[in-house]
Amino acid sequence: MTRIDAKFAALKAEGKKAFVAYIMAGDPDYDTSLEVVKGLPSAGVDVIELGLPFTDPMADGPTIQAAGQRALDGGMTLQRTLDLARAFRETDDTTPIVLMGYYNPIYSQGVDAFLADAKNAGIDGLIVVDLPPEEDEELCLPAQAAGLNFVRLATPTTDDKRLPRVLQNTSGFVYYVSITGITGAAEAQATDVGPEVARIKAATDLPVIVGFGINTPEKSRNIASVSDGAVVGSAIVSQIGAGKPVTEVLDFVKTLSDGAHSV
Repeated sequence: MTRIDAKFAALKAEGKKAFVAYIMAGDPDYDTSLEVVKGLPSAGVDVIELGLPFTDPMADGPTIQAAGQRALDGGMTLQRTLDLARAFRETDDTTPIVLMGYYNPIYSQGVDAFLADAKNAGIDGLIVVDLPPEEDEELCLPAQAAGLNFVRLATPTTDDKRLPRVLQNTSGFVYYVSITGITGAAEAQATDVGPEVARIKAATDLPVIVGFGINTPEKSRNIASVSDGAVVGSAIVSQIGAGKPVTEVLDFVKTLSDGAHSV
């Protein structure tokens, strides 16, 4: 059982919904980023999504693209991202970390070497948005063999024919993308999301967590009310990008987590 599995089992036992927060590793710099990550659990974050900076983030909107560029300009790399996770683990051995990004940096390092390093750094799962199920032998299956969850995205265009293939080797949780398009491009609507989450849950026992388009405590609560939890990324990254002090960023995160946990 991974930390992700344990966290969702504990939440289920408590009758609670999950709150997942995304931040870009190294944004705006390594030290500030680490300070934010270390503060997320006390701000009510159940699972941390740690963005891996990449030069061509095709699924991400302007906010996260800019965060990735700031991180890259500051010298952030795959290895430094894993160093950040390792530093977080020095004081927190329970909060799950999902590394979210693209395959190119992993491929460049080599899958076996990357998986060994990620496991050693305390990474619990992967979301690799540009590897479809048809490429599971590339990274998904080796990751699961190494003890890491491989979290798959489902979207509004994942129809009943496609869904079983998407779910086949998914573990940890299913990430439902609430809108068509890039991150931060539109607002999630619980009336649209609810039926889709129910459709996915009818096909899997995994938790279904919803992200994209959630930027207020009210929306966090509304989406959590029709799913197993909410993910917020761009709204948090925007606070960091605006140069807000870490304490203010974490206070904002707390309002979002309180929204999801109030269900």
